[in-house]
Amino acid sequence: MRTVAGFDRIGEENAFAVLARAAALAAQGMDVINLGIGQPDFPTPPNIVEAAVKALRDGQHGYTPATGILPLREAVSADLNRRFAVEVNPDNVLIVPGGKVTMFAAILMFGEPGVDILYPDPGFPIYRSMIEFTGARPVPIPIREENGFAFSADEALSLVSPQTRLMILNSPANPCGGVTPRAEVEKLVAGLAAHPEVAVLSDEIYDQMVYDGEEHVSLLTFPEIRDRLILLNGWSKTYAMTGWRIGYSVWPDRLYDKARKLAVNCWSCVNAPTQFAALEALTGPQDAVRKMVAEFDARRKLVVKLLNELPGVTCITPKGAFYAFPNITGTGWKAKPLASALLEKAGVATIGGPDFGVLGEGYIRISYANSRENIARALERMGDFLATGTPG
Repeated sequence: MRTVAGFDRIGEENAFAVLARAAALAAQGMDVINLGIGQPDFPTPPNIVEAAVKALRDGQHGYTPATGILPLREAVSADLNRRFAVEVNPDNVLIVPGGKVTMFAAILMFGEPGVDILYPDPGFPIYRSMIEFTGARPVPIPIREENGFAFSADEALSLVSPQTRLMILNSPANPCGGVTPRAEVEKLVAGLAAHPEVAVLSDEIYDQMVYDGEEHVSLLTFPEIRDRLILLNGWSKTYAMTGWRIGYSVWPDRLYDKARKLAVNCWSCVNAPTQFAALEALTGPQDAVRKMVAEFDARRKLVVKLLNELPGVTCITPKGAFYAFPNITGTGWKAKPLASALLEKAGVATIGGPDFGVLGEGYIRISYANSRENIARALERMGDFLATGTPG
């Protein structure tokens, strides 16, 4: 049986393989501390859960518009206006079943053999996987430790060619925790004026998770690129709703109907009760978000302190998201063998940097979406292992 060539090129997200292996080891009796998976360890706030239950009891059991219910699209527009002082027409908002769907749609829309798509490296692995699936050429935008793991506008712009169709950007960033400063974002937007044919996908899923007084600069605030900007965002990280599978995107007029048709052909609509839960998330109290971010901040400080005490490890302080990306070159280990050994022998799940791109070698990703107690226990185990383990 033959399949089309694109399916031989498609990759995956190794964090889920690590999650499965960690679960298998736990089932065998090992005490495993998971610092690998990128999801909040908090429950979804009760008011959001109750909104979904109420929707079910009220009979919200049927299809909704493919674009999402209008009250939710209006709430997204109002939220973006409140936080960034931008006007977003609800008719440019598309409700989707998770953030990956926006990546899939945008990359599918622009990717084909003979074109280039730029993406962050190290970066979320699905970017490159989907680019290769379409037959387009993936062109990495280097995300460097010396830049605080923020992207460089000059470097990104230098990679644009006549073949470039789409540029993918991510700040605050997974896996590195970098937050790109306003001056750098402004330089990038100014430089894009020379490349009006290049569309931009801005992944801002961690936009409310910034620390140390840092500012998240949304690309929505730059009117000069709004006619070619696709915004990716959602509820998974901010509201601890990863399993609910709901996100949103903002599309320019000329692309919106294409995205709507893709929704009709692929997922029909997002399930109705989840949309009412998401509506409550945006319009209800925001105290739980502030508490979660404050706790992530405390964990961030703890994990950076403890990582820098490990032999052969250095870690700059991440400014956003809930990830640290320590440099492990001083340990003598390659990243993926170290991540594997830490799981199998020390019971600590992490992700090797190369799972996020070729420039990820020399690093591992630590998710501090776990309790401070577990983080301290995990880092103690890592220290014991590095003191005695032989590099493999």
